Amino acid sequence: SRVASASPDETVRVWDAASGKELQELEGHTDYVKGVAFSGDGSKVASASKDKTVRIWDATSGEELQKLEGHIHFVNGVAFSGDGSKVASASTDRTVRIWDAASGSKVASASTDRTVRIWDAASGKELQKLEGHTAFVTGVSFSGDGSRVASASRDKTV
Repeated sequence: SRVASASPDETVRVWDAASGKELQELEGHTDYVKGVAFSGDGSKVASASKDKTVRIWDATSGEELQKLEGHIHFVNGVAFSGDGSKVASASTDRTVRIWDAASGSKVASASTDRTVRIWDAASGKELQKLEGHTAFVTGVSFSGDGSRVASASRDKTV
């Protein structure tokens, strides 16, 4: 299996989880990379950066597939929908943006208000508010089948 890391050196790196060997260095951002996420099938990596962009990468070749622009401030986190067809990004401009949203899909957002919220990707309607963290929520990720969401927080819990 593989893991991805975000870095202040403007890169995303993909690593072999067992050996620790670097498999890919993904370059293209022009500022600190704040967050990364794999698609459910592991074929893509999304990255969020202080350069106000989200980038989608091929996890095997390292090729940049998309550069998503629209936030007006730092992008702090990204998450794929369970089926990998949509990406949600959270920014310090106080917005969550949904990219390539399709009807009936859900996205999750992490917030400084210590909550995780589940949204309908097509309508933008909030479906659920999850509470329990005692500090900022810094990241969210759906399980591969989209049935569960995991969150990470500055309260040092997942």
